[in-house]
Amino acid sequence: MPKHFYLIFLVVICSLWSVPKAANAQALIPHTLQLDAAKLEKQGLTLAQEAAQLAQFQQVDLALPRARLAAQLAPNNDKVWLLLGGLQLQNKEFDGAIASLKKAQSLNPKNADILFAIGSANFQQQKYQQAVVSYQEGLKLKPNDPEGLFDLGNAYFLMGRLPDAVSQYNRAITQDKKFWPAINNIGLINYEQGDISGAIKQWQSAVSIEKQAAEPLLALAVALYTKGDRQQGLSLGEAALRIDPRYGSLNFLKENLWGDRLLADTKKFLELPRIQAALQQRENSSSLPEKRPTQ
Repeated sequence: MPKHFYLIFLVVICSLWSVPKAANAQALIPHTLQLDAAKLEKQGLTLAQEAAQLAQFQQVDLALPRARLAAQLAPNNDKVWLLLGGLQLQNKEFDGAIASLKKAQSLNPKNADILFAIGSANFQQQKYQQAVVSYQEGLKLKPNDPEGLFDLGNAYFLMGRLPDAVSQYNRAITQDKKFWPAINNIGLINYEQGDISGAIKQWQSAVSIEKQAAEPLLALAVALYTKGDRQQGLSLGEAALRIDPRYGSLNFLKENLWGDRLLADTKKFLELPRIQAALQQRENSSSLPEKRPTQ
């Protein structure tokens, strides 16, 4: 079957409307075009698979039309609606995302991932209490999900319920000892509460799990530099920004839940000549034209 069978079908339908009527004909017998529902659904699932593959490479603009068409062809498949809702959420189409996710939920009320996605949609709109409700409902179905526990912790974090946030992060770590984002965020809370040594231990633990994690590496660099270990702080800071220069933006750090105390210390750190040089070097290297292969 052609990949765009449904579009071809629409063209055929349109062409039927444009056929001129016979001048001298008997009463026409109504003709019903028989559609193979199973084939249409199969095509929808194929399109959904293509959309998912494109989404993995951050090609949301290409993935979204396929997912929308897939939802039309396979309207009773909750996974297709979940995929569409996830892509709409990634594209900041919040109303559409929630509508798609609610449709998925109506088809499969027992799918915890749908509830987690609805929670994410509310979280991104800063509707934290609604996000908490969705995350909690999802965790009733999937109580040991590290990502769900982590997301609930983040919602509590932004509501100022710090002990509750730490509790959820620790639950996530209990389920997955290598879940470094939860370890990292406990460090963020420790730092804001003045427990610099505790924060350093958390970030050292996170970095030991994932050496290419720029966030805990930069946080550790700032904490060590501020505490007086300047050479190690600078070296770690340079390494972190080589991994991901986005962490050189205070706005980006704030989006990642960095608090006022850590942001203030990071601002001073980012203004240091060696760190500025590292950022400039990274910016220059990323702007170089791609080298063409030799003929």
